[in-house]
Amino acid sequence: MDSIKQAVELARAAESAPRNDTGLAGAFGISRQTTSDTQIRDVRLNAAHLQAARIIAYGTSSEHGRYYDMLRTQVLQEMDKKSWQFLAVTSPTAGCGKTVTACNLAISIARLPGRSVLLVDLDLRKPMVANYLGLGATDGVLSVLEGRSTLSSAMLKASIGPASFLVLPGSESSPGSSEWMASQTMANVLQTIQRDFRSCVVIFDLPPMLLGDDVISILPRMDAALLVAGVGSTSVSDIKECQKHLQRTPVVRVVVNKATELAGSYYGYY
Repeated sequence: MDSIKQAVELARAAESAPRNDTGLAGAFGISRQTTSDTQIRDVRLNAAHLQAARIIAYGTSSEHGRYYDMLRTQVLQEMDKKSWQFLAVTSPTAGCGKTVTACNLAISIARLPGRSVLLVDLDLRKPMVANYLGLGATDGVLSVLEGRSTLSSAMLKASIGPASFLVLPGSESSPGSSEWMASQTMANVLQTIQRDFRSCVVIFDLPPMLLGDDVISILPRMDAALLVAGVGSTSVSDIKECQKHLQRTPVVRVVVNKATELAGSYYGYY
């Protein structure tokens, strides 16, 4: 929990430090091989849309994109060491940049030769992955949970440049998101993903942790978590409250968006 303690200190310092809106952006990632590949639709992502949405890790020329590559290396080292597959990305509250971080991390991993990644939008309250990637209207994870779509038919293979990765987007919000998270249906879907995509790092974009019990319900099924805090959006008490819920889940990193050097972080994350 050292990284959470560092985030607490950063948040405390930021409460009295000047703030700006510069921060890190997020990531994309991968492809997989199963017998149902023919059912997965290919989609080419638009670089201009990604740039406008702060999804910048598809190239190596961006300064902020390189920060995501550093985060990628740190996260993968931790996950490989423990043979972890499922990574939960969440934040204390809304507006911290968790979806941007999840997307950028995924695409950064996808650029690595021999690496595969699946990005799953499990924010059933407010799914935003499709919007950030510019995927348009599509079936998503809720249609899978409700039995209206198969897992492979709801997935997309997204590509930009030489990088490609799988996406299971969200298509609509669900008023019963908490119940879905704790359901046996969700457990079955996760078991299928674990079995059929075992060569993939699977990144789950979850809802903000403190807005309900969705994240608490799904955390026992995750291998590790990445917590995204935002200077100006996240308070010290928010981080401490998250720490209580993360006692039994390994935290690979705490990303601090919108951080300045005055707040104690050159790169903007720990």
